[in-house]
Amino acid sequence: MENIKEKIISGELVPFLGMGVFEGVKSTDGVQLPFDSDSMVLALNNGRAMSARLMYEYTRAAMSLEQRKGREFIIQMTNHIYSSKEYELPYVYQFLKEIKPKYMIDTNLDDSGCKIYEDVEHFMVTGVSRVMGGYDRFIVYKYDLPTKTYNKIEKDELNDSIPILFKPMGSTIPDMDFIVSDADFVDWLTEAMGGYAIPPFLKGYKQGKSYLFLGIDFSRDTYRMVANEITLGLDTGIVVSNKEEHSKKENKFISTHNLELVQEDTNSFLKAL
Repeated sequence: MENIKEKIISGELVPFLGMGVFEGVKSTDGVQLPFDSDSMVLALNNGRAMSARLMYEYTRAAMSLEQRKGREFIIQMTNHIYSSKEYELPYVYQFLKEIKPKYMIDTNLDDSGCKIYEDVEHFMVTGVSRVMGGYDRFIVYKYDLPTKTYNKIEKDELNDSIPILFKPMGSTIPDMDFIVSDADFVDWLTEAMGGYAIPPFLKGYKQGKSYLFLGIDFSRDTYRMVANEITLGLDTGIVVSNKEEHSKKENKFISTHNLELVQEDTNSFLKAL
């Protein structure tokens, strides 16, 4: 795919970011931020490993911790991972901040995606789960530049006059809304399949888009399902991954969705652009 940078700016190619973009990123006190399932489990469990069954996918581990310690513990722990220490903006976000994509999807839970647009007006859509009063599993915000605050708006107010940041798994700001445990994902995915996890405007806007997948591990069922729901109606795309081998499920997802696999380190790939 040619003219990648130009296509990101125009909105034709949509960046889709995952936890892997944090590989090598450490907080100021030298602690590695979670960049895969294993490191996320350790972060949620105060550095202690859990059973092999729970280590398989951090959503399982989070569910186990929630059952033992309560949902509020998981919310506060997730917020603590990203908000208690300072860390440099990962290179992927630095790159995107320079070009400010017209539309981007960030499945990470921190506020790095927000920093891309901190000096321009934009919309942010965050995912929520297990809420009462309606089926919608999202909240739409508009960023007010003079006050640098996010204000809730009606879903019908969303449009493409300014950039759109979609954080389907939630964010640390403006409220601590996280899709992190198995129960969260089951609820979100159930409503996503019913059409309630994406604002009406985005359902039409995303048709025919291509996607640039950066830092996404498609070896786990959960994120393949999330990506499938969010990108329904896609045209083509690129998966950047430096893994030497990919599982049958990963290869099937890539081929079924007409994606091109680029076996390269994410930062190196972007620097070459």
